Amino acid sequence: MTEPDNIVLEHLRRIHDAIDDVRGDIREIKQRVVNLENQYANMSNRLDRMDVRIERIERRLDLTDA
Repeated sequence: MTEPDNIVLEHLRRIHDAIDDVRGDIREIKQRVVNLENQYANMSNRLDRMDVRIERIERRLDLTDA
């Protein structure tokens, strides 16, 4: 009777280990997504600043339509 219990416990341990691996992978994926979001925000800010600078240059050179 102890053998079936051991088999069940062994399967449960393997499932637990697999879940731990998945948790670690998800944690890593979340960190990578956060890094990508930060990089996107930085690039977006830089592009916004460049847009403002280009508009200012166009005004100074009288290149604007308005």
